[in-house]
Amino acid sequence: MRLRLVPKETAFDFFSRWKVWLGVSALLIVVGFASFMIQGLNFGIDFRGGTTIRTESTQPVDVGTYRGAIEPLGLGDVSITEVFDPTFEEDQHVTMIRIQAQEGAESVTADIITQVNDALKTVAPDIQFVSVESVGPKVSGELIQTAVIAVALAIGAVLIYIWLRFEWQFALGAVAALVHDVVLTIGIFSELQIKFDLAIIAALLTIVGYSLNDTVVVFDRVRENLRKYKQKSLAEVLNLSINETLSRTVMTSVTTLLALISLFVLGGDVIRGFVFAMIWGVIVGTYSSVFVASTILLWLGVKRDWSKPTNNSGNQFANIDA
Repeated sequence: MRLRLVPKETAFDFFSRWKVWLGVSALLIVVGFASFMIQGLNFGIDFRGGTTIRTESTQPVDVGTYRGAIEPLGLGDVSITEVFDPTFEEDQHVTMIRIQAQEGAESVTADIITQVNDALKTVAPDIQFVSVESVGPKVSGELIQTAVIAVALAIGAVLIYIWLRFEWQFALGAVAALVHDVVLTIGIFSELQIKFDLAIIAALLTIVGYSLNDTVVVFDRVRENLRKYKQKSLAEVLNLSINETLSRTVMTSVTTLLALISLFVLGGDVIRGFVFAMIWGVIVGTYSSVFVASTILLWLGVKRDWSKPTNNSGNQFANIDA
């Protein structure tokens, strides 16, 4: 007996209320954009500048205990990560502590470093500061610029790929869905003021890939059905294609979310922001693949005089259930 999250055959009309779905998307985009303009993003140390301290101790690392020792110093955003390496000795325990730049200073002062050292010695008496490195505002600004370029280039590469693989109408639909996902993800981080650092940029690029995968599966089936059902309208072909791939789409999204939710609950503070971005991205990515990309394609239309044969077209795994 195989698990099915949706029936084997469905006949949902995904375009009967397209105005409602796009209206919801437009509202969320406006709210996210307004939040970004008013309060901006809660940038982490990567983008605000600060100091990174590498520590070593023979005692096992307890991130919660370290954080509790440093918290009374009132240093703002402090990130503590245990470092694992197979080359370390059995009693060599290494952490990376990142402290945001304090107001009016490009880096954490020597006095604050001393205070942090004294605080940590109360929980790990033999702790040593192996290295102390600072990131100034200029470098942080360059990181922001590089991150924006990375996301823009990824979306541009997708535009070219889909254009070459399908048609320009498919490419614009796919890119509209990707921009929708990225904007909504940045918007919710601004609204909730969740820390935004380089890990979130990695999540954004992952979301782009995940959403694109869903969209390409649907578009591949659309292209196949356009050749197969030459008398059906484009809206009918789109509805048929989405229904045929719905089982695969839902199963992929749900199983991915199960893993992500487990990481969010059990993974700790270090990766929680990244995992939250991924959870949100999977949800909006699945939504945009069905409603945004396909609706844009319906608006733009697509030529029907396909000259290529229908044999071996489409994704053979599109409607396989796990």
